[in-house]
Amino acid sequence: MRLDFLLAFVPAALALYAVGAHPILVFGCSALALIPLSRLSQDSTDSLASDLGSTWGGLLSASLGNAPEIIIGASALRRGLVDVVKSSLVGSILGNLLLALGLSMFLGGLRNGTQRFNRRVAGTGSALLTLTAAGLIIPAVFNHTSTSFSRAISVEVAGVLFLIYLASLVFTVVSSRPAAGKQAVEAQVVELTDQPKQESRWSRGKALAILAGSTIVLAVVSEILTDAIEPASAALGLTPVFSGVFLLALAGNVSETSCAVGFARMGKMDLSLGVTVGSSIQVALLVAPVLVFYGAFLGKPMDLVFGRFEVVAVFLAVLVTRPLIDDGESSWLDGLMLIGVYAMLGIGFFYLTETPSPGF
Repeated sequence: MRLDFLLAFVPAALALYAVGAHPILVFGCSALALIPLSRLSQDSTDSLASDLGSTWGGLLSASLGNAPEIIIGASALRRGLVDVVKSSLVGSILGNLLLALGLSMFLGGLRNGTQRFNRRVAGTGSALLTLTAAGLIIPAVFNHTSTSFSRAISVEVAGVLFLIYLASLVFTVVSSRPAAGKQAVEAQVVELTDQPKQESRWSRGKALAILAGSTIVLAVVSEILTDAIEPASAALGLTPVFSGVFLLALAGNVSETSCAVGFARMGKMDLSLGVTVGSSIQVALLVAPVLVFYGAFLGKPMDLVFGRFEVVAVFLAVLVTRPLIDDGESSWLDGLMLIGVYAMLGIGFFYLTETPSPGF
């Protein structure tokens, strides 16, 4: 599904921000503007990647596919919205594992019946999901016993997660296997469908120009979005945690969700899993560590100490998702269960009043 028509919200967001319009209007327009900008960034990366072959192309896509989330998070950190940034990380994981994967299984199952996918690849994804959950839970558990060095342990855990991410990139190059991630799965379509390699959508120069331009505009719109999120949330009666988990995270994940659902409806659940599960893994292994390091550089209190309900939400998402993908097949009922868990967590976050920073 093409979302280019949403580019009209880019000048609308700039104009509304310039005239000091109501924060809800500014936030809504800038959130909608992020959707096509993220898609353009990913499409240009894919176009460049197609010139490099499946291995190096997948590596490029895996490395740059998370740029929108990093840019949005970095913008929020500069404004001191630490709790919103941490909540958006949780929201991105929940949105991909429960909503995007759930919609993929549900809509794909309605159209194609029971869908099957590679159990070995799914098993590797399950193991990495457990690792990511541990990386997000350990600092909160440690903070329950001692608050003296919570920042230090977060930075060190982030370092371990980032090293694992780098190791996965090295493994990709050495083994010549396509990297996993949101848009890197495009390189695997050829292998799964036994079709000849397709030509790049754009020339290399055009792809680089679009990537640079979309990144710059994305950064500007992200500044507008993060400036409006607190007053907009207050006007809507929403907590910063709910805004981060659902509003901010969903705005950055719409294009990935549509991509995953499209693959599932075409009967390519392996690719849909690569987009959803792979994205959740990369949020923990790449986006979260980068934002922790950036927060330390800015002197902001960014850490991996999440609130009780956020920790439980991530744990439940992994706990529910693992058995549904470990068996190598999915149905519309599996998808409906994931969507149901996401909805129930949404109700919980809506009524949540605790501040997430103290951890347990």
